[in-house]
Amino acid sequence: MVSSKSNQQGHSWTLALMVTSTAIGGTFQYGYNLAIMNAPTNFIQGFVNDTCRERWDVQLEDYQVTLVWTIIVSMFSLGGLAGALIAGPMTIHFGRKKCMLLNNVYLMSAALLALTSRAARSFEMIIISRVLVGINAGISMNVQPMYFGESAPKHLRGAVSLSCAVFTAFGVVLGQVVGLREILGSEPYWHYLLASNAIPGFIQLLTLPWFPESPRYLLIDRGDKEACIKALRRLRGCEVQAGELDEMLQEQAQSSGVRPSRPWELLADRAHRWQLLSVIVISSAMQLCGNDSIYLYASYVFKEAGISVEKIQYITIGTGTCEFSACILCNLLIELKGRRFMLMGGYILMCCWAVVFTIALSFEHVVSWMPYLSMTCIFTYILSFGMGPAGVTGVLPTEFFSQTARPAAYMIAGSMMWINLFIVGMLFPFLVSSLGQYCFVPFAGVCLLSAMFVGFFLPETKGKTLSEINSEFNKLNFKGQQEKSLSPAQYQLGEVGLSTSL
Repeated sequence: MVSSKSNQQGHSWTLALMVTSTAIGGTFQYGYNLAIMNAPTNFIQGFVNDTCRERWDVQLEDYQVTLVWTIIVSMFSLGGLAGALIAGPMTIHFGRKKCMLLNNVYLMSAALLALTSRAARSFEMIIISRVLVGINAGISMNVQPMYFGESAPKHLRGAVSLSCAVFTAFGVVLGQVVGLREILGSEPYWHYLLASNAIPGFIQLLTLPWFPESPRYLLIDRGDKEACIKALRRLRGCEVQAGELDEMLQEQAQSSGVRPSRPWELLADRAHRWQLLSVIVISSAMQLCGNDSIYLYASYVFKEAGISVEKIQYITIGTGTCEFSACILCNLLIELKGRRFMLMGGYILMCCWAVVFTIALSFEHVVSWMPYLSMTCIFTYILSFGMGPAGVTGVLPTEFFSQTARPAAYMIAGSMMWINLFIVGMLFPFLVSSLGQYCFVPFAGVCLLSAMFVGFFLPETKGKTLSEINSEFNKLNFKGQQEKSLSPAQYQLGEVGLSTSL
């Protein structure tokens, strides 16, 4: 049954539980697997050195051990890039839910390799494990927001999609806690720490099969209207509203007979030029803004502030808690303030705090309280990131692109995110060594340019349908051609004639 009452409201825990089940084995893993690598750094480096000495009777130099460690860490980003590239085809062939379930094959394989690497005396198994974990994260970072955006009602679309960032931040916090020396962050247990990511995966495997597939996927990709209505009824907790179903049927009609776009076809499509450019810029800025780097720089600043090495691990948990709290707040505000406001506000605040951070680092040996200002900047920088870019970025591809273009758009956005994460991770040590206290000036520039791009070119998408959003972008995609193709009478009627430009 389909209800014609547009104001009918339902109350269902199914959507909330589906979000939790998907995210705990999805973007949660991204944050968790980033955080758990900090605690065992020295132990794994010692393991690498001991293994080489046992195999070849060779004592590695410090730079050689550091090189192997860098490879172990960077494999996560390269695996993530691979995952982002295969996520699109997987969602097309298997669907959103089944893709998330199959993604656990990579995770469980990685956990098994990490768990047995110590007994096998093989650091190569750790490298392979990190590649597989990266693939898992790359797939989930693309598929999860797509699944959420297609399953949530229009008035909750931003908040539900933003839960991806909330669970990422929660993963960081929990990874920092589990990595404490008192839990699994000590020398005898580091291999258990690396394999602990299997537990959230098991939770997802046990719970996610009970929830429905994306209604849009069922209707538009599979053509199963009855399954779509059934899924909508479960997710909404009420009868399906005619307006919501009509919107999906309209998109189905537009997509009828059209195969899913490939990334290179999307890049060449003028009708999606500014949508794709916006996604590329915002996805790249999310990594180039330096938020992940400031996590790396935190230990140094805390040492300069006089915090003992033993206590730094506890204070570092505060950085993850900051982002977690900010993402929850952003989740509450995104449908009230809109996407543009949250993105612009986040980047402008980050730019300001990067400038203050640079000033504090420049005078930390002159003014006694400057190191404490540096600590404050770390927390406020992360708070600003969590309030906007961390969550809003993943929402945009779902709102900008149709069902046939969405997988390719997420492949491109995910690839840009992982490539830039790899670049920043490799370049940051050189920025610190060459620029010193000015190492965050480039990040301030990225934040400022990103805020300007959002302010000038990004339309607000809150509460709008796909056709309304595309109409906004078409003013940029076909700028000039519309003016030539429209007569004065058509301007007065407000019609848009794009037939000649298409």
